[in-house]
Amino acid sequence: MKNIAIIGSGSWGVALGIHLANMGHVVKIWSFAEEEKDLINNERKCKFLPEVTLPENIKCYTSYEEVINNSDVILHVTPSKFVRNIIKEYKIYVKNQPIVMCAKGFEKETLYTLDEIIKEELPNAKYAVLSGPSHAEEVSKGIPTAMVVASESEQLADEIRNIFMNENVRIYTSTDVKGVELGGALKNIIAFCAGVASELGLGDNSFAALITRGLTEISRLGVKLGGKQETFYGLTGLGDLIVTCLSEHSRNRKAGRLIGSGKTIEETKEIVGMTIESIENIEVAYELSKIYNVDMPIVHTVYDVLYNGLNPKQAVNLLMTRDKKSE
Repeated sequence: MKNIAIIGSGSWGVALGIHLANMGHVVKIWSFAEEEKDLINNERKCKFLPEVTLPENIKCYTSYEEVINNSDVILHVTPSKFVRNIIKEYKIYVKNQPIVMCAKGFEKETLYTLDEIIKEELPNAKYAVLSGPSHAEEVSKGIPTAMVVASESEQLADEIRNIFMNENVRIYTSTDVKGVELGGALKNIIAFCAGVASELGLGDNSFAALITRGLTEISRLGVKLGGKQETFYGLTGLGDLIVTCLSEHSRNRKAGRLIGSGKTIEETKEIVGMTIESIENIEVAYELSKIYNVDMPIVHTVYDVLYNGLNPKQAVNLLMTRDKKSE
């Protein structure tokens, strides 16, 4: 059994903690909020997962040092926009533990993927990324889930797989770090679009078109940025895209529904109450598509909905009446 440090006390960090604690690992979770620490330690509850009681071998702290010291592995599970600053705060405590990135997204200011941030801030760190179709609500309840751990080191990927894998969680390995990260980040954009489509009352035909053409756009950009084509048709691409587009658990889909109903970005963020990766990811994907000259009509259209006042119904019409082309 291992000593697991989890940086981040949101729904995904706590869900992973529950899974690992149920396997017998000792789990320490870092939170920035005293009230979250007290809720976890005293009531065995997480406000984002109200139906679940946390195992006794999970403890929460507001000290990085307390969480990271003597740990065997560090899971980084914070919103992507906070990744760099939080790493700057805890990196002095990192020795030779591998860091497993469990967040999905980009750094908006630099257009970096999260592995690029790690390479700048902790250039000698052993690094892996965990991703796939995995709602926190379901993982926390032990519902069967399959994910991928990717690392340039096959040995490290195997080690992380052994830590996580049991009868409820199946882990596959990959060496395509970039592809796995990009699939997880870019699918949020299409999930946001799925929410808009749902709010507009579009049907199954529309959702099938959105998912398949959305996957085409994701893989186009992903390959340009260094991912492998086949990765985007696996669990961390197509699999994650399906679960995020079709499930009411998805905060990105919920955000899309709110925008589709006429809410502003600010109103949407307030209602959802958690970080909405897709809204900032749309800006990043839009910029990257221009830099790398990648055709991404869905991304460009939803960007115009969010930032240029395009009506969502008109956006659908624009996509459907584009110039004729082969698939």
